[in-house]
Amino acid sequence: MGMSVQVIVLNGGSSAGKSSIARHLQALLPGVWLTLGTDTLVAALPASLRESGDGITFAADGTVATGEVFRRVDTAWSLGVAKIARAGVPVIVDEVFLGGAASQARWQAALAGLTVLWVGVQCDPEVAAAREAARGDRVTGMARTQAALVHRGVQYDLTVDTTGRDALTCAHLIAAQASAGAVSDPPV
Repeated sequence: MGMSVQVIVLNGGSSAGKSSIARHLQALLPGVWLTLGTDTLVAALPASLRESGDGITFAADGTVATGEVFRRVDTAWSLGVAKIARAGVPVIVDEVFLGGAASQARWQAALAGLTVLWVGVQCDPEVAAAREAARGDRVTGMARTQAALVHRGVQYDLTVDTTGRDALTCAHLIAAQASAGAVSDPPV
């Protein structure tokens, strides 16, 4: 039996179902789990860093670009999230690894010494695009653009596919793996 999982990283493209899975995990897992992620960070940014070259920009075609200031803030953010877990409050990280393996490496550095369950949340690009359209709060094209991009070169302990599975079923699979302590340290 491995150590108790302190952090669950859910990585997937926009509209893949990460936030819904995270909410179910909070109800299924024992104790208090915080859900923090890229949407939390973007919402916390000052307006000057939203839609600016130094910050984060969302193009009309759904691509996302990040500037130098955003990348520094993002690194500080991941270190802060890790500090919460080190203080004894487990965290579910709801993330979009725009940089694929490089994004995972940044999180691995921040989470060093913690027991982490790395979960890939996949979804067929067409299904994710339909969810995105139904939501109405995302730039059209983000889901399709990010569906494969965010998984390039990323190593997982578990992958769930929300194309034909609901978020609760996926959360049960993740909770079972977290309870078993079946985690690994993917290569950096």
